[in-house]
Amino acid sequence: MGTDLHELLRSLRVWDPAVTELPDFDPATAPADPLALFAAWFAQAVAAGQVEPHTMSLATADEEGLPDVRTVMLHGADASGWSFATHVGSRKGRQLAARPYAALGFYWAVQGRQVRVRGPVTSAPSAESQADLHARSTGALAAALTGRQSEVLSSVEEMRRESQAAWDRAQREPDAPVPSWTLYRLRPDEVEFFQGDAARRHVRLVYRRTEAGWAKELLWP
Repeated sequence: MGTDLHELLRSLRVWDPAVTELPDFDPATAPADPLALFAAWFAQAVAAGQVEPHTMSLATADEEGLPDVRTVMLHGADASGWSFATHVGSRKGRQLAARPYAALGFYWAVQGRQVRVRGPVTSAPSAESQADLHARSTGALAAALTGRQSEVLSSVEEMRRESQAAWDRAQREPDAPVPSWTLYRLRPDEVEFFQGDAARRHVRLVYRRTEAGWAKELLWP
C-alpha cells in the first residue's frame, strides 16, 4: 500500500527536544542593525550543528507577478546586502530582470529560528561576479560552464556529456570565464527575526529601513 501522507504528517513533531534546543531571545538586547543580529544568529546556528545553515529560500516573481521560490546558497552578507548568484538567463535571473525585488527565508530548525529578508535586488559588476565564481569549487565552476540553466533538457545522457566536458575544462582552466554568471545583492527594506518558543509565545522582531536608519518593532506570533 502507498504512504498515507496525512497520517504521516500527523505523526511528526516540530522542535523535538531530542534534536532542538530553543534559546531565549530578549529583543530588548537586539543590536541597532539587523546585519549584526543575523551574523550572530548564523554563527550560533553553525555552532549548534545546523545542517547547511547557508542555504535559503529565494522568492521572486515573474513578469505577470506570479510567485516562484527555490533553495539557493548565501554567498555573503554585508553593508551592501545579502548576496547570491545564478546565470542571468536562468528562470530566477529573468524574473529578477523583470521585477528586481526578492525575498529570502532562512530556517534553522536546530534552534527554532527563522530569518526573513526582503528588498530590491541589483547585480554586481562582471569582474566581481567572476571573482565570486572563481573563489568557489571546481564543481561549482563546472556547473557554471555547463550553463543552460532552466532550459529544456533532451536527455540525461546529454547532461552527462555536457557536464563531463565542463568538468574537464574547469580542471584545465580554473579561471575560465562564464559571462552569464552573475552575483546579485538584495539590499533589505525589511528583516524579520523569529525565535520559536515551546509554549508558542514566539518572538518576532522586525527591522524596517527608514530615512533615519533602522526602526524596530515586535509582531504578534
